[in-house]
Amino acid sequence: MSDPNGSGVALRGGARGTVLIVDDTELNAAALEMACSGIPGMEVRSVSSAREAVRILDERDTAVRAVLTDIRMPAMDGFDLIRFIRSHRTHVRIPIIVVTADTDPETPERASRLGANAFFGKPFSPRAVRRTLEDLLYVDVSSE
Repeated sequence: MSDPNGSGVALRGGARGTVLIVDDTELNAAALEMACSGIPGMEVRSVSSAREAVRILDERDTAVRAVLTDIRMPAMDGFDLIRFIRSHRTHVRIPIIVVTADTDPETPERASRLGANAFFGKPFSPRAVRRTLEDLLYVDVSSE
C-alpha cells in the first residue's frame, strides 16, 4: 500500500472512493455530509433510502468505501441494509457506521451483531463520527 502524499496514512484498498450517507431526514444527512466532507480521497454522496443505497452499491462505476446509515427508514431499514452489505462478497469489507435516533436499548448490539463497525446515537458529535470514519478508511503505513 503506498502513501502518495507522505502523510503516514493510506486509504485501505489503496483507491479513492465514495462515502455513502443513507438517511431519510434531510437535516441529518446534511449534518453528516458536513462532518465527512474534505476527507482526502473521498467524495460524499447522500441518499434518502436504503433501496437507493443498494442501487448505488451495485453500480460498477461507484467505489463505495464506507456507509453511514440511519436505522429507522421506510420500506427497507438500516438493519436490512447492513444485512445486504455483509451478505455480498463485493461489499462485505465496506465499513458501516450507524448514526440513529433509535432509542431501543438493543439497537446498538443488534447493529454490531449484523456487522456495523461503529454506532452513534443522535444527536451525534460530528468530530467523533469523522474521526471514526477516518480510522476505518485509513491505515497507518508510516512504519512500512
